[in-house]
Amino acid sequence: MKSNKKSHEEKQIEHFNKKELLDRLIPLVENTAMRYNVIPVEIDFSKENHRWYLRIYIFSRDHEITLEDCENMSRSLEKFLDELIPFKFNLEISSPGIERKIKTEKEYIIFEGRDILLKLKNGIDDTYEKQFVCKIVDFVENEGLKVFLYGSKKEVNIKTENILSARLYSRDI
Repeated sequence: MKSNKKSHEEKQIEHFNKKELLDRLIPLVENTAMRYNVIPVEIDFSKENHRWYLRIYIFSRDHEITLEDCENMSRSLEKFLDELIPFKFNLEISSPGIERKIKTEKEYIIFEGRDILLKLKNGIDDTYEKQFVCKIVDFVENEGLKVFLYGSKKEVNIKTENILSARLYSRDI
């Protein structure tokens, strides 16, 4: 006969609010990242195959992300996370990757100065394709994304509603 009693952990998981948890995690992660001169690009807390994962992607303008950066973040966060998250989870800290898809407008600011592969709904004018590599110059919420076009060697503004997708681009691949 199967028992209907739930474990203590199952009860805690049922009653946790993911948004509330992320609201508490974000300042902790940001403050920890600042100590190690890295920037949290994305904080994702999700369930896969019956397991919870907290994934934190970090970036630095000064250096490539190293294993040491990830270990420092992990060690500094572990005890606080165990207090905030009352059930088992896996912590993964890594770089965003050299061809990361840009998911939020905040990332245009984080990756300023980096090359991106940009896909547009409509070309900029008759001389430009809808897909090209350019450099992020700036991002302003109401004006959109300012990029440097390598072909014409000029800067242009692109409205965010015209952007189909953007991903970091590395010529080294």
